[in-house]
Amino acid sequence: MKTFHILLLTLFVSASVFAQRPDREKIKALKIAHITEQMDLSKKEAQKFWPIYNDNEDAEDQLREKFSALRNEKSANELTESEAETYLLNMISIEKEKTELRSKLLNDLLEILPAKKIVALVQAEKSFRRKMIEEYKERQRRMKKN
Repeated sequence: MKTFHILLLTLFVSASVFAQRPDREKIKALKIAHITEQMDLSKKEAQKFWPIYNDNEDAEDQLREKFSALRNEKSANELTESEAETYLLNMISIEKEKTELRSKLLNDLLEILPAKKIVALVQAEKSFRRKMIEEYKERQRRMKKN
């Protein structure tokens, strides 16, 4: 429990350090620490887990970039009906890829980890996102006060 409190303190201190300009590497390091803490992986499990997880994260990043590029092409008012339909089909394709990627990750992890640890991963990812959102909201409140 003490380690968890130290991790939380580190999370919030680190988040405030880069309040002006979020740094992906710092956020990634905080996420890794949080997941490691929550999953309680053995050394052997960690050696197998992290390469699979990191490959998945890289693939998810590529999908996010693909979606971002698609989203930034034109506004809805600038699209023809045909372009809008193509846009929607591309969005559906990206969503399917995301779902397939997540399914592959979970199946790959089932080959090396007990199901309870995979559930812990899902919960850790969710709690990390929630903490990051809370930290962001708090920074926004502080900025409005100043």
